[in-house]
Amino acid sequence: MNKETYDVGGIRYQRPFKIRRLGHFGFNVHKLDTGLDFYGRKLGFLLTDETRLGKLLPDLASNMEDDRLFFMTNNSDHHSFLLAHHSLGAMFGDDAGSKDITLSQLTFQVGTLEEVINAVKYFDKRGVEIRRSGRDMPGSNWHVYVRDLDGHTVELYYGMEQIGLLGRSKPDSLYDRRFMETAPLPQISDLTERQQATQRGVDISSGYQIHDLCDESPFNVGGVLLPRPFKVTKIGPAGLFVNDVSESEEFYQQVMGFVTTEVVEWKGHRCVFMRHGNDHHSLKLYPKSMRDVLGLSSHTSCVSMGMQLGSYKQLRDAVEWLKKHDVKFIELPAELNPGIECCAHIQDPEGHCIQLYYHMEQIGWDGRVRPPEQRRNIQQPWPETLDALSDTYVDQVFQGPLG
Repeated sequence: MNKETYDVGGIRYQRPFKIRRLGHFGFNVHKLDTGLDFYGRKLGFLLTDETRLGKLLPDLASNMEDDRLFFMTNNSDHHSFLLAHHSLGAMFGDDAGSKDITLSQLTFQVGTLEEVINAVKYFDKRGVEIRRSGRDMPGSNWHVYVRDLDGHTVELYYGMEQIGLLGRSKPDSLYDRRFMETAPLPQISDLTERQQATQRGVDISSGYQIHDLCDESPFNVGGVLLPRPFKVTKIGPAGLFVNDVSESEEFYQQVMGFVTTEVVEWKGHRCVFMRHGNDHHSLKLYPKSMRDVLGLSSHTSCVSMGMQLGSYKQLRDAVEWLKKHDVKFIELPAELNPGIECCAHIQDPEGHCIQLYYHMEQIGWDGRVRPPEQRRNIQQPWPETLDALSDTYVDQVFQGPLG
């Protein structure tokens, strides 16, 4: 176990960074337009930017079948979801260790740029494979990408571009401060960047106009008219199929700083649920031997990607609405959802499992989970209303308007 400690904003930690939240993720798919329809029109992710890899990295794009990149979001971040063609992952070597890696990245936010830069040295010292570091465009986030033991790309980042009142992303003319390698410190602020761009004549309001891909009649969602009867308010938890659960658990504990919340033994399989904050879990690790038993797609190592909806009512309404729109629902054992009492699982057109839920059990200062006898076992059909628990609706509220 690493005994060295680091100063992270005046607090001593065993790593030079502290993960604050799951910020974004990406899927590499074979049919981009079908994926856009599913995540945009059906699940409500807004399209915030689209570009071609040939525009960003022309020497590499010639090896792709389709070099379009789509950036989407459920909040004010430039993107919380990235959709790309399957050949992108092959080109970048995502599938070098295993052909089933369709997650282009699993990206966690830290609090400062210093943490990102210091993480580069930390990973290098511990022999963790660093894929790249610098600053991405579009999105403007400073980052370091590493691989976990199974080859999944894990990113730490700081400073995601925010989409404001005008609903426009940064224009290409603001990409001049893209970094292809680890940046020196300190850096100027985003505000200074914008001021300097304005002074040289850049129209900062000329960027991509974000938009919703759904044109259906609006629904009353908590007093706001939206194109769907629900709103995705948070992404995660993420689930990974791994070769060795114990080794992967050690990597995410010792290297990344996650805490094991709960372990579930299911039909002889050991499943680990880990957290970085107060949520019961933000990461779950299953052995690959469970994939066929659960009936999940063999083409991806992603167990599931969670998407939290704004309320219990929205969850019930989402299930009804998605069924009417021919979304495929699948059944997974309730025992594999500790900390989540009501959830539904759907599959995207390429077999990725999406977990929809409204509430995650919160862990208090002493790190203890709710005792099993105090957890509710809610049977189908779900009741119209539920009594509040001590931690219902106590997590971070969605920032900004729902639409």
